[in-house]
Amino acid sequence: MTATHKAHRNDTPNGAADVRQDSAPVSDSVSWECDTLLDDLKMREWWLHVGLICIPLIAVYLHIPPPQLSPALQKWHSSGAYFTFRGNRIFYRDTPGSVGSSDVAILLHGFPTSSLDWHKIWEPLNQRFNRVIALDFLGFGFSDKPRPHRYSIFEQASVVEALVSYLGLAEHKLNLLSHDYGDTVALELLYRTDHNRTGHLNINSLCLSNGGVFPETHHPRLLQTLLKDSSFLSTVLTRLTNYMIFSKGIAEVFGPYTQPSDAEYWDMWTGVRYNDGNLVMDSILQFINQRVKHRDRWVEALSSTTIPLHMIYGPLDPVNPHPQFIIHYQKLVRRSTVLVLDEHISHYPQLEDPTGFLNSYLNFINSF
Repeated sequence: MTATHKAHRNDTPNGAADVRQDSAPVSDSVSWECDTLLDDLKMREWWLHVGLICIPLIAVYLHIPPPQLSPALQKWHSSGAYFTFRGNRIFYRDTPGSVGSSDVAILLHGFPTSSLDWHKIWEPLNQRFNRVIALDFLGFGFSDKPRPHRYSIFEQASVVEALVSYLGLAEHKLNLLSHDYGDTVALELLYRTDHNRTGHLNINSLCLSNGGVFPETHHPRLLQTLLKDSSFLSTVLTRLTNYMIFSKGIAEVFGPYTQPSDAEYWDMWTGVRYNDGNLVMDSILQFINQRVKHRDRWVEALSSTTIPLHMIYGPLDPVNPHPQFIIHYQKLVRRSTVLVLDEHISHYPQLEDPTGFLNSYLNFINSF
């Protein structure tokens, strides 16, 4: 009995030792899993804190009010007026000029800016023309910016026709001066005139400048491509685009020696942000796809018209690069005169070289 008891006592320590040896790996595994779980919980807690901080910041960012109008913008706005087109208010500027002339000039601005693009040559134009008229297209500048809305070149052309009728100029000979986006609107107006469409303008002349009238030579910026092609991404980008992103994009299409001032950058950005215009930029940018789809309609109108034509071109333009663009233009539009400005002038020639731009335009107007 004693032996048996002794044996039992001897077995017990050995058994206990065996149990401890077998349970050690299990204990380490449990400990590691617990540590991993704790780390995971800490990481989730960290992301929760980040989210709690970021969500209100994003909410604040998305609701930042547009910049206040500068004195220059206030003056431009106060000197204009509005008319209504299909329930939307369209801003325009119409100033009397030379008493000795009966000529009327209508100025069509580019993307993404506004009629303010013409401010550097406005007064000199007033000295040559009886009336100088410019508008902010629907979705631009001080005009209404409805959303959701299917913006189109065709609608913008109708806006111009409606303005001309509203001002009582339907039978008057009109000289169109356009830039960029405005070039394509001008081509649709030209098509309607040459095909005698109801309500068409009586176009006396057309001067284009740095517009992507040929899809095959047009190179939209990366942000423009993203906005026009991706519905989900464009929704995010339109809300996240800010002054820094905007000004950087605009700087890329100005020459190195002709950059806008800080005040001019802010005026451009303010025009975009007015009436939440940044939220409709993706819809407006469908004009790039429309240029491709209706290329034959608009290029044929340009190449076949008998109306006097002129092109003023800034050759440093990355959107319509030199020399491909101007060679293609001269090949397809043989009746047009062309003036290529200095090599450092880029996509906004009327702002970068207003004197050279104005001289070229007036020489054209006075040539017929």
